[in-house]
Amino acid sequence: MDFRSDNIGKAAPEIIESITLANTGTATPYSNDDFTERLQKRFCELFERNVIVYTAVTGTAANAIGLSVLTPPYGVIYCHVNSHIATDECGSPELMTGGAKLVGIEGAGAKISPDSFLDALDKSGKGFVHCSQPSVLSITQATEMGMVYNVDEVSALGEIVKSNNLFLHMDGARFANAVSNLGVSPADVTWRCGVDVLSFGATKNGTIAAEAIILFREELADDLSFRHKRAGQLLSKGRFISSQLLAYTENDLWLRLADKANDLALKLQKGFQALDGVIVEGKVQSNEVFVTLPSKVIEGLKNLGAEFYGWPEPWETTNTIRLVTRWDTEEREINQIIKETSTLLRELRT
Repeated sequence: MDFRSDNIGKAAPEIIESITLANTGTATPYSNDDFTERLQKRFCELFERNVIVYTAVTGTAANAIGLSVLTPPYGVIYCHVNSHIATDECGSPELMTGGAKLVGIEGAGAKISPDSFLDALDKSGKGFVHCSQPSVLSITQATEMGMVYNVDEVSALGEIVKSNNLFLHMDGARFANAVSNLGVSPADVTWRCGVDVLSFGATKNGTIAAEAIILFREELADDLSFRHKRAGQLLSKGRFISSQLLAYTENDLWLRLADKANDLALKLQKGFQALDGVIVEGKVQSNEVFVTLPSKVIEGLKNLGAEFYGWPEPWETTNTIRLVTRWDTEEREINQIIKETSTLLRELRT
């Protein structure tokens, strides 16, 4: 019963096979290989337009490098207060941008609303030399609370971004889970809504250290090439990253893996909702489930070997936990944690 994260899981068999296939003969280094060339074409097909792709081995690197071409050092990157770039990247965006300022915006489900973004812009001091200047809005898809921006929501934010001559960045660490939930094309929820740069995550969904920075604006590429190299993400044997992403996006593997993770999260939600004394917090729209339980039940689950993280924010309770499902989570784990929770609740009442 391990629900700590989607980072703990295995690599999908297709991904392992792709690495083996890439491990034959020789290949031109530094992403000048056939696999990376094919990957560029694959992503153009996937997003239904010309895009430019740079691979990375961590989501932090993808975010920080992608943001670095969107803001000057004196710029502001608006993001949710609970976003990964604000809370879990050790200042990497600030480092890679040369000192740009992250300004957090509140919002339910770790989502930023148009009104809250407009309010932040109104208070920005735009044009005033004593203030950092608005440059980028970064949104997470799916969010850190497992919520998903629909097409209209991204479009509304995109319109504000463009009307203020800013850039829109999307942290897609769980992009596959979001697209699976929405049932739309990747294009529909990115560049067609005004997204300029996407951090295309894959490691959480079955690959091994394989991420991509997707540029929807070709003029950003020259600058990003040097930033990508300087950040240590231009791998000499880059074919082993590109081969993974090729396999990941072939025959909709990425969506099939996300479908399974999302479906298991819904089963987890349904099981908990059937139990008295359990509160499922918010909506389940991806592969994260947040549950508030009596403290003795949480302790009992841990004693039985269940693994998960406490997640007090934003509910301000020490009794809320996060459970994350993966493509390789087994249904028996879902059934077992629901059964054990039911038993512990019953014992608590007697």
